[in-house]
Amino acid sequence: MTVTALNPRPPQSQPSMLSAGLQLEAALSLLRQAGRDDLPGEPGSAQWLQSVIDALCDLSVRDALTGLANRRHFEMALGREVDRVARSGEPALLLVLDIDHFKQVNDTFGHAAGDLVLKWVAGVLGECVRPMDTVARVGGEEFAIILPNCPPAFGPTVAERVRRRIERDPVPIRAEAGTVHRLPVTVSIGGAYAPQWVRSTALLWMERADVQLYRAKAEGRNRFCLEPVAVSLVSAEEKGMLFSGSQFQDL
Repeated sequence: MTVTALNPRPPQSQPSMLSAGLQLEAALSLLRQAGRDDLPGEPGSAQWLQSVIDALCDLSVRDALTGLANRRHFEMALGREVDRVARSGEPALLLVLDIDHFKQVNDTFGHAAGDLVLKWVAGVLGECVRPMDTVARVGGEEFAIILPNCPPAFGPTVAERVRRRIERDPVPIRAEAGTVHRLPVTVSIGGAYAPQWVRSTALLWMERADVQLYRAKAEGRNRFCLEPVAVSLVSAEEKGMLFSGSQFQDL
């Protein structure tokens, strides 16, 4: 007697069936626009579909102009890092950077020149960090760097290296008349350490770094300001998070 399977698997020799009925044109158009249409595998195969998914996932976490991590990716990475520091106690530094007087660049040379400055700064930041660090564009002219396992003694050296590297080389900007201006670019930098062994939040860490960024701007720009030491005293909100549901709550 011949037994027939009720739900036979689709033959592996027909990979094009994997993409049957899928509306892929919008996704493929997006990948072509981003220059990511050179996908491995035979169109319609499992390998090809996986490469489409991988490319789309990568695009979803990248800033379209600079190629750096976008804010979505940055916030996820920041949340993971603050949790890691709370568990391991290893220090981690967050730097936030703002391009000084960026509005004047757009007003004087146009938005195309402003985009060129943003891409140039992004490239410099990528050269200044380790592979394990996360560099992101988090706003118009604002960037951020997450530096895991960065002891407080190294923080000023890292921040100053970034500041000096950006200041060192003016950016060539071509004006409408065809003349080339070498535009000096500087940044203000603020930095804060994630509280060690404390269940804090990414938002509180970012707020601490922002306080230092505003201080750097108020003190004249083109400088860095870091919290003097890794935070050992926690805020009232962090203390509540630390003791909530614990045996110390009633002390």
